[in-house]
Amino acid sequence: MSTSQSVNAHTNKGADRHLIFVLGTEEYSVPLLKVKEVIEVPDITPVPHTPPHYLGIMNLRGQVISIIDLRLKLKGVRQELEKKTAVIILDFEAFSLGIAVSTVTRVLALTEEEIKKTPTMESTENLDYIMGVVHRDKKLILLLDISKALNVEDLNLIQSQKNHEQAA
Repeated sequence: MSTSQSVNAHTNKGADRHLIFVLGTEEYSVPLLKVKEVIEVPDITPVPHTPPHYLGIMNLRGQVISIIDLRLKLKGVRQELEKKTAVIILDFEAFSLGIAVSTVTRVLALTEEEIKKTPTMESTENLDYIMGVVHRDKKLILLLDISKALNVEDLNLIQSQKNHEQAA
């Protein structure tokens, strides 16, 4: 899938469509209905006193949108923004948010039968944001509940930034 194109969110009977992307070497997905569009990395304005995974803000056709590096947020790995890096613009009804990912690969229609429960994992982190796992093309794809993956701290930061821009 190339960047800088809108994503069509129609669904097939009995299947939900998911946007598949890569963080490091692993594949993840978000429901396509949450995706507004996929773009190339824009000019990002850093915002002081924010968490390391908060890259800053960007202007998308007159709308100021916060950008989070999902690679750093979920994997704890800082990677340079490269030409293949994509930004997925997500729609959370009250606001839009961009997440930087290593690359976007494809859209898949997934049925409930294909989605396996997340196995019990020993971790020091809360992994409630993983909704399930799908096995495709000899790889495992982790299905994200993106609202949970971006915890309350992130959402509050985004909302306060939005309130600040509206007051300006």
